[in-house]
Amino acid sequence: MKWGLILCAWVIALGATLGALFIGEVLGQAPCVLCWYQRIAMFPLVVILGIACFVNDLLVWRYALPLSLIGLAVALWHSLLYAGVIKEAIVPCSAKGPSCTSSDMLLLDLIPLPYLSLACFGALVVLLIASSIGKKS
Repeated sequence: MKWGLILCAWVIALGATLGALFIGEVLGQAPCVLCWYQRIAMFPLVVILGIACFVNDLLVWRYALPLSLIGLAVALWHSLLYAGVIKEAIVPCSAKGPSCTSSDMLLLDLIPLPYLSLACFGALVVLLIASSIGKKS
């Protein structure tokens, strides 16, 4: 059971990483500053969770959860900025640099990338907390 949760977390981290690389390298969309911070938190999780799956390390949550929580905090801040709930003097998604606010930064022309990142980090946090509780299996 715990191994399956960790595997699901790895699949989410891998999908998010491949998606970010596709958007940046294939589509040529440069990430904004907050997107970079989220990538810094997400990219190592692919390696950490992948190795944990390979060696059956059920204690991976101890070192993967802090990275996921940092990423979740940045993604929440980014999403609140995107939604206009928080006003900030220095806007990371602006016309002067890369922006997540343009229409080509939507998944299926519907879901903004900051919200997608928030969902991925949220799912990782839930899966890692779930893998930390209960009996060994």
